[in-house]
Amino acid sequence: MSRLAVFLLTACLGVSAMAADVIDPSRQKDFGDITVHYNTFTSSFLQPDVAQAVELVRSKNKGVINVSVIKGTEPVVAQVTGTIKDLSGKTEMLTFKQITEKGAIYYLAQYPVPQQEVRIFTINVETGGKAHGFSFNQELFPADK
Repeated sequence: MSRLAVFLLTACLGVSAMAADVIDPSRQKDFGDITVHYNTFTSSFLQPDVAQAVELVRSKNKGVINVSVIKGTEPVVAQVTGTIKDLSGKTEMLTFKQITEKGAIYYLAQYPVPQQEVRIFTINVETGGKAHGFSFNQELFPADK
């Protein structure tokens, strides 16, 4: 498995740098035979070559959400959209880009992290003609780096 795929898988499964979600610590949602894995982290945790390869900006004030869609044990292509909302109600669209590498498919989007605060993510995934959606809260922290 390539370095990028290993990093993103590790980030999706283990990075708790931006706090754990107490409601769903598994960071996955099951919709029948489709499983959506997701995680968020500060983009400064990306190695420079990895960030460049996926065209992400490394910054202590930028977060990344990583979403992958699995059917059985195989990654599947999906249409991933979403929003991030602060507690005052200000909403921003998340613009996901698909990254395909050596049998892995990831959807990445960046968002600002100007200060410590709780944000509400709403994610929509469409695949195989079916749409699935979910929301989760995340306390975000700008990185120390």
